Amino acid sequence: MSVMNEEMPLMDHLKEFRFYLFLSIAALTVASVVCFHFYDRIFALFFTPFGSLQENLGDLLFINYIHEGFLIKLKLSVIAGAVFSLPVHILGLVSFIFPGLTGKEQKIIGFCLVVSFVLSGLGFFYGYFYIIPISIQFFTGKGFMPEGVGMLLNLEKNVFYIIRFLLGAVLLFQIPIILEVLLILKIISRKKLFRASRYIILLTFLVSALFTPPDFVSQVAVALPLIVLYFLALLIAFIFRFGKEDYDV
Repeated sequence: MSVMNEEMPLMDHLKEFRFYLFLSIAALTVASVVCFHFYDRIFALFFTPFGSLQENLGDLLFINYIHEGFLIKLKLSVIAGAVFSLPVHILGLVSFIFPGLTGKEQKIIGFCLVVSFVLSGLGFFYGYFYIIPISIQFFTGKGFMPEGVGMLLNLEKNVFYIIRFLLGAVLLFQIPIILEVLLILKIISRKKLFRASRYIILLTFLVSALFTPPDFVSQVAVALPLIVLYFLALLIAFIFRFGKEDYDV
């Protein structure tokens, strides 16, 4: 298979792209089928956070129409398949674009991928083990449940509540990488970022509100670590002299 370079004809570029696109689709399909087979184990991951309610509710989650269970199984299998096949997608994308990049650009992308993986794991771990249990306990507490009122939790809405929150947490935890890249490429300076801190903090809360479920607890719990990561990104930039054009130190 040919290697992508500046002299490669357009048709060869398209053939290269078609190969990696086919590889990604095949990986997604295979991973989704495997996840469909192991659906019970995957579903348990999203069912577990509701375990604290089982003592009071008995059967926790209910379906409202006959084909809901099948659709949830299909959607969840595809989502899990996309997650498990992600390394193939990333490898294909990197293999396609790397030959056309400079050595510095390749190092930046490699650095971003490694840090992105770490922050993704951190976002998932933080959201799943800390924020989601707090959110569930907060909104199912006696303060919001009048006496004599019970709960009938829909399976699809509540499972995908967990999925949307985890996806939002993982995406939001990528923001420090974007800031670091902007600093490395000298698109913005540390001084400007530091001066804009108050606006960045406000923007962080607004973005957290967009990416997380519509509850104040989840939004604040996601925004606070992002603010810490923002200042950590500035500290790293200061140590390694990233984005120093307008910085006096």
